[in-house]
Amino acid sequence: MTDDRTATANGIEATYDETETERLLEFRAVSTDGSETTPGASAVIAQNVEGYAMLKVRPTADGDELERYYGFDMALDHAGELLGVSPHDLPIPEAGDDMGM
Repeated sequence: MTDDRTATANGIEATYDETETERLLEFRAVSTDGSETTPGASAVIAQNVEGYAMLKVRPTADGDELERYYGFDMALDHAGELLGVSPHDLPIPEAGDDMGM
């Protein structure tokens, strides 16, 4: 089932969530379906809940920060790299499509 907080495409499942302090966009490889993704691999883009700070890329939601970016496109590039896919192949749930703006 797909709603405004989840999306699946190209062997990647994306989930948008909010905590008390952050907005989280998590990507998880769910199958290889011909791509180079590793099932179980993940990447997370996090931003403060107000939505104006730099985007942080982590391997998991509670993992150590790997890098910070001003732009959503750059954060997606890094997430795609962690998953072994093009950033254009990453599904973006509607609730998270305004991150970094």
